[in-house]
Amino acid sequence: MRQLVSWGAAAAMVFGGVVPYVPQYRDIRRTQNAEGFSTYVCLVLLVANILRILFWFGRRFESPLLWQSIIMIITMLLMLKLCTEVRVSNDLNIKRRSFSEKKSDICRGDKTGTYVKGQICYYFLFFSLDFDLNYFWHWSKFTDYVQCVLTFTGVTGYITYLWLDSSLFVETLGFLAVFTEAMLGVPQLYRNYQNRSTEGMSVKMVLMWTSGDTFKTVYFILNQAPLQFSICGLLQVFVDMAILLQVYLYSSYPQKPTSHTIHPASTKAL
Repeated sequence: MRQLVSWGAAAAMVFGGVVPYVPQYRDIRRTQNAEGFSTYVCLVLLVANILRILFWFGRRFESPLLWQSIIMIITMLLMLKLCTEVRVSNDLNIKRRSFSEKKSDICRGDKTGTYVKGQICYYFLFFSLDFDLNYFWHWSKFTDYVQCVLTFTGVTGYITYLWLDSSLFVETLGFLAVFTEAMLGVPQLYRNYQNRSTEGMSVKMVLMWTSGDTFKTVYFILNQAPLQFSICGLLQVFVDMAILLQVYLYSSYPQKPTSHTIHPASTKAL
């Protein structure tokens, strides 16, 4: 019986984290409106889980937590894909923004990116990165988000490889991973504050956040996970409670009318 309970708890840790996003995903797909959901939630979870996987290479923790990170990364990419498609299809006239714009100069003997040595011409591809903070993480194609995630993974992975023997670096990496995840609800909290409304946000999602984070924190404590996990788990529960408090406070505010229009031609993109 104890073994069955252990297996059940491990399964809940692996898949329980993605369950809250199922109702939010279905709501966005049904209403074709992603305005109530902050995609920065996806950014926070992608960064946190990539760092947690890297932390695993320096300090091995339980396998369910590792698999949880892998499943969560896949889920957040699916959420980003849906939100991007919906936003672009609803705003057909917005200027297209991208993470990287490939520019190539195919020439010989000039000074615009071509290196000539003897009769050999080397061609270089240049990438201008759109790091304008006003448009960061508001790109028009899902592939741009994937490029950004892969770039971040490559850079942090290389740094981790170089400093893997440093216990201070590994412990700091672990703290950054769980602290970033603890900030999961902050983008949604701020978005609700800006709008003075929780319209478009799935309350079911937040309730599942709260119950899941409470279970997760207890799991960390009982299984003697690294101290960073337990401390940041408690912080995450407090942020979840703050969002639920917003639901109660803003329920008395008049709800904003839906500000998007679904264009007949836009359904083709979905």
